[in-house]
Amino acid sequence: MRILVAEDEKRLASYLKKGLEENSFAVDLASDGEEAAYMLESKEYDLVILDIMLPKIDGIRVLKKIRQKGIQTPVLMLTAKDSVSSKVDAFEQGADDYLTKPFSFIELCARVRALLRRGKVEPQTKLKVGDLEMDLISHQVTRAGNTISLTSKEFSLLEFFMRNPSKVLTRTVISEHVWDYSFDNITSNVIDVLVNRLRNKIDKDFDKKLIHTIKGVGYILQE
Repeated sequence: MRILVAEDEKRLASYLKKGLEENSFAVDLASDGEEAAYMLESKEYDLVILDIMLPKIDGIRVLKKIRQKGIQTPVLMLTAKDSVSSKVDAFEQGADDYLTKPFSFIELCARVRALLRRGKVEPQTKLKVGDLEMDLISHQVTRAGNTISLTSKEFSLLEFFMRNPSKVLTRTVISEHVWDYSFDNITSNVIDVLVNRLRNKIDKDFDKKLIHTIKGVGYILQE
């Protein structure tokens, strides 16, 4: 799942990006309101974490702008402004949640997952394809009862496959959902390498293969 973090404080933005990526999200960063609005209008996100006091265009105006354009991406306002009027203003402009600084990262993650469940992402805590199972809370992956150890990026890729079983996923689609906005600087061979690493862990010791290559197109996960 892909999240945009619009935050001009570099240390906090870096902290949020690192923490969310460790929780298997692909994260893009925007350092001002103009950049955030542009990215939300040009790319599809599952959620945006939006600071109110952004340079160029403040977060409330960004929120108003995207809602007027019909963009219904869930928005979590993350700000130092804790007055009732600020909260009311945000919700009236279409915010879905509001969290004040300082905050607990555990609470932020809980709110993020709650918003994703409320939106287009189904409220699943476990995914299953054949004898392959994934627990989204504990990050445990098993096949036929055997535990499989995955890196954070391998987990993200497998989660995307398991949310889209029997669908052919192109390299472009995979890159947009598993990598961040800087993916353009990475060769597409990175995807093939990661898929092969995942395939070795998921399929190598089993007669029935789940990850298949569709030559010239991409990959598919199916029984």
